[in-house]
Amino acid sequence: MTPAAPTPLPRLTAVRGEIVHFVADPAQDARALEHFADGLLVVRDGHVAECGPATELLPRLPAGTPVADYRGKLILPGFVDTHVHYPQTDIIASHGEQLLEWLEKYTFPAERRFADPAHAAATADFFCDELLRNGTTTACSFATVHAGSVDALFEAAQARRMRMIAGKVLMDRNCPEDLRDSAASGYAESKALIERWHGRDRLHYAITPRFAPTSTPAQLSLAGRLFAEHPGVFVQSHVAENRAEVAWVAQLHPETRSYLDVYDRHGLLGMRAVYAHCIWLDDTDRRRMAESGAAMSFCPTSNLFLGSGLFDLGRARALGVRVGLGTDVGAGTSLSMLQTLNEAYKVLQLAGQSLSASSAFYLATLGGAHSLYLDDRIGNFAAGKEADFVVLDPQATPLLARRSAACATLEERLFALMMLGDDRAVAATHVLGAAAWLRTPDPSARR
Repeated sequence: MTPAAPTPLPRLTAVRGEIVHFVADPAQDARALEHFADGLLVVRDGHVAECGPATELLPRLPAGTPVADYRGKLILPGFVDTHVHYPQTDIIASHGEQLLEWLEKYTFPAERRFADPAHAAATADFFCDELLRNGTTTACSFATVHAGSVDALFEAAQARRMRMIAGKVLMDRNCPEDLRDSAASGYAESKALIERWHGRDRLHYAITPRFAPTSTPAQLSLAGRLFAEHPGVFVQSHVAENRAEVAWVAQLHPETRSYLDVYDRHGLLGMRAVYAHCIWLDDTDRRRMAESGAAMSFCPTSNLFLGSGLFDLGRARALGVRVGLGTDVGAGTSLSMLQTLNEAYKVLQLAGQSLSASSAFYLATLGGAHSLYLDDRIGNFAAGKEADFVVLDPQATPLLARRSAACATLEERLFALMMLGDDRAVAATHVLGAAAWLRTPDPSARR
């Protein structure tokens, strides 16, 4: 069915099905995964009231409480996409270039169109609906240099009650003239957008220099000033994605120790700073990210598509860096977090590392929330958290159904879902407890 804005639910509702969520990182705690084969998630006013075995919780529900029946399907927390570009929706699957050529050939021409508010609004609506169709309820997205592109995305997310982090791109050099702001105008427009949007409903502002080569030192310094002036806002950018890009940054900033050091010198590392890619970093950089509280966004599909390199999850984990997953559309090739997990597994295989299904789904849910400092609000089904969740159907395709039937353990079934699943496996997406996307008619309300 066509996605629609969630409609308010009665004060108390419940959903029944096979519930899987995490209370910690399974790479560090063997008891991190909680599993209820026949579970019940009780939602009060859009937040989790209780989660546990259906046989225990059903008798305690007041008479007449609506119960959505998803038995035969898995209920997980909504997916968290920590790096994506909504303005690049229309250039996904454009024939390959590497990073710098990709920007010139595809990205900049696509972003020019966002000077038109109608185009920005239509793209934002489509993008948010696609996120929901893929089970993603929280995203950290770039807009364009146009302030109106941020307004459009926040308006679309707000209408769907989604949790969205976004910001206006800052770019005052090494870019087309018609996409260039200035250090002063970028600061002023970002400040106005922060005042207009940050903290409204479930919306957060991210100060957004595209990457070090497209911002002068003056612009980066003012971005750092904004970060210091507005506690609670985010920073998002790119770092060390591609070897040619790293070499270019070294030429532009010979005074710095590394690419990451450029951002550090301008006050752009810290809690709620999210850097995509982080491929060509050394351990000094990784330690600095860990101690500052900054997070990495692992973007496997775009790293493979652009031939950028292989992310080192093992070193990031060993050094205590926060890590989430990003689809990075449009260089990323799918908004599906299941497909992103599929590619993450392969990237790590090439790097001589292994990604278990439990660790993968942790990264897509509570791990992503943790990387964004939102794990006090989203990411699992702890009481009081916002009731965002996705319903996955292991019978979605004939092959997935056949493979799932042969699985002996939950770990095997989750692995089959991440390797064989895509948007077709998403039976429903709920935002604050209400159905925001349903692939099939409403589940019957019964116990």
